[in-house]
Amino acid sequence: QVQLVESGGGLAQAGGSLTLSCVASGSIFSISNMGWYRQAPGKQREPVALISSGGSTNYADSVKGRFTISRDNAKNTVSLQMNSLKPEDTAVYYCHAIVRVGVDLPRAYWGQGTQVTVSS
Repeated sequence: QVQLVESGGGLAQAGGSLTLSCVASGSIFSISNMGWYRQAPGKQREPVALISSGGSTNYADSVKGRFTISRDNAKNTVSLQMNSLKPEDTAVYYCHAIVRVGVDLPRAYWGQGTQVTVSS
């Protein structure tokens, strides 16, 4: 089917930067929206940044001006450049994509998650 594999998480100091990447692979006919979500301990998973196939973006208010999402449609990849990191950005970050496989209806797929830890 379809797999989403993230990379790039890790430890950063407050004010630092990290870049997350995600590649989708498998029997992909098309991908519409892609994005990044995060889940901190004891909290619900929340959207961080979303990007359409045409490049339109949406950001959570908490990351506007600090994070930038981008995608490469030819390579089925989505990236998240995170600058000016804050301790409250600490969470597991998940890649998300709406994928159509063959003639099936589009459905959502998730990556396995990558830990981002920001120290103060």
